Amino acid sequence: MINDKLKGGIYVALGASSYGMLTTFVKMAYSEGFNTAEVTLSQYVLGAFGLLLLNQFGRKKHSPLVKSTTYTAIKLVLAGTSLGLTSVFLYLAMQYVSVSVGIVLLMQSVWMGVIVEMIIHKKLPGARKLLAVIIILGGTVLATALGQQSIRVSWAGIGWGLSAALAYTATMYSSNSVGLQFPPLKRSLLMISGGLIMIIVIFHAHINLDFSFRIFLRWGILLSLFGTILPPILLTRGMPLIDMGLGAIIVSLEIPVSVLMAFFLINERVSGLQWTGVFMILLAVVLMNIGKREPVPK
Repeated sequence: MINDKLKGGIYVALGASSYGMLTTFVKMAYSEGFNTAEVTLSQYVLGAFGLLLLNQFGRKKHSPLVKSTTYTAIKLVLAGTSLGLTSVFLYLAMQYVSVSVGIVLLMQSVWMGVIVEMIIHKKLPGARKLLAVIIILGGTVLATALGQQSIRVSWAGIGWGLSAALAYTATMYSSNSVGLQFPPLKRSLLMISGGLIMIIVIFHAHINLDFSFRIFLRWGILLSLFGTILPPILLTRGMPLIDMGLGAIIVSLEIPVSVLMAFFLINERVSGLQWTGVFMILLAVVLMNIGKREPVPK
């Protein structure tokens, strides 16, 4: 059991770290002249293709899959549209803000999720969750440099980042409630397909003579691997081996990984106050989830 729990934690940590690398790769693609349409389309087209191949191989290797219904499959595709919106909004924010600020804005989905939970269950959150929300908001003010006059704040970037957090909240809710009887790889494929459809709807006008298909080989493989293929595989393998509280804490590794990747690869500087804000948000995630005891499947 100890070995399984350790293995699950490693899988979840690697999945979160994969997501954490994504925003830095997007920044690097932007620096080479690629735009949001090219970045998102290459990621989702190659990601959907990769997951399709994995589903085909998995179907041959594993036991017969649970019979799916067209209605549930359509619901998963529709749920995936919010995943596509998350990427679009986050990558638009990356045009205006740093990687560290972008990932902090995306993590506002933590307190947005608390509000969604309160609305659905019609019950006020406990004192510990309320305290965590306050810590997150305070940490966000520091991490986004809102209180530092020497740093220029992009309100457009903050707006797109908060929109990404809202879309991500919808994605997290739907991924935890829709089509749970489907195999993880099939669920991932259907949701990524929904995201791809949404991205094509948004950026169809950009697929013209000016569209640089070089993005598929230059950055598309990396973006799809770390953004749409590896994370669902690693997280769906790791999460069943550990309890949800510990899983949520480990997933928050995405924040420091993003900041460190940006520091080492694109020399993005983060002030001491911003680091304080980042650690406050991590503390809030731990506060919300520590002490949760959910049975781990044996």
